[in-house]
Amino acid sequence: MKKEKTPFHEIKLFTGIALCFVMSLCNGQANNRDKQDEVPKKEVIKFPNLENQISGVIPAILQDSKGNIWFGTQNGAFKLSGDSLVHIDGFKSESGKGVTIEDIAEDKKGRIWFAHRDGISSIDGTVVTNYYESDGLISNNTWCIETDVNGNVWIGTIEGACIFDGQRFTKFDLPEGQKDTTLAISSTKMVHSILEDSKGTIWFSTNAGLFSYSNKSLKSISDEVGIPTNFVSKIVEDKKGGFWVSTSKGLFHLKENILTNISEQHFEESKGTGSLIVGSKGDVWFNCGRNIYRLSGEKLAEYRIEEGNYGPLTFQIYEDLQNRLWFVGFGGAYRYENDRFINITQNGPW
Repeated sequence: MKKEKTPFHEIKLFTGIALCFVMSLCNGQANNRDKQDEVPKKEVIKFPNLENQISGVIPAILQDSKGNIWFGTQNGAFKLSGDSLVHIDGFKSESGKGVTIEDIAEDKKGRIWFAHRDGISSIDGTVVTNYYESDGLISNNTWCIETDVNGNVWIGTIEGACIFDGQRFTKFDLPEGQKDTTLAISSTKMVHSILEDSKGTIWFSTNAGLFSYSNKSLKSISDEVGIPTNFVSKIVEDKKGGFWVSTSKGLFHLKENILTNISEQHFEESKGTGSLIVGSKGDVWFNCGRNIYRLSGEKLAEYRIEEGNYGPLTFQIYEDLQNRLWFVGFGGAYRYENDRFINITQNGPW
């Protein structure tokens, strides 16, 4: 197998990040207005000055086991160590160009893995290794990455899923679904996210629905519980043995094969949901286009972008080891603290 290994250099963050327009991850929800009987809270988020952002587009964020925070951007990877933000070079496409990072994961040995539009990459110490189709990857167009307790790396691409055991890539067969014509980039084999849960089961959110894999058996959860759409974007586990599922038809809760439509309890019209987390306090945070919501028990709170404003658009909601909530996407990075959103720029505040 050909491997491109290069020591990375930490480059001080530059200004003048280029603006890039990115399509909404939620299906056609950008212009929808909410019709709710009770919306306890709305907060306006001002559109940022992109010249001062970490990057104009930040699809992914991860805090590693050492406390470093990694930002995956349209300009490659940035690492926050203490109060020092640096750009990591070494992430290259097979033709030598820079990459747009879509997802980040850490394995049990502390290596950081990155899924990007031109393959996958890892950082081990100070060495960056890039992997491409020529190394056995099923597609260079990768969208998600996950590591399991056995040390395997699971990769979701526009052409399906595969597993990397450290030596070779093996295709993992999933049913073929439908192309989502509402998105700029889609395919019948698209894998949006992969999760290993607390019991070691692997979950796949795809354009063919939701699947689980355990004991060498693949199961269609969508067929079992009746998820009403092929387009599943994300699944997360809560502390009560349940799962929350984000789809083009809204938010669902799954427990013991019982599926509950959460969106229909709070919205009069179907809303596609995007990113999703269950916070340390048990609150469920999710977004529909540019609108951000927090579900606390039965109470839904809304945080709305200023009308007529085209950013920021959240691609990932994330909680760090200090229980701080991050919202990253088109328009840069925000942190939610003291009941307000703080724009985190090249200069912090960290």
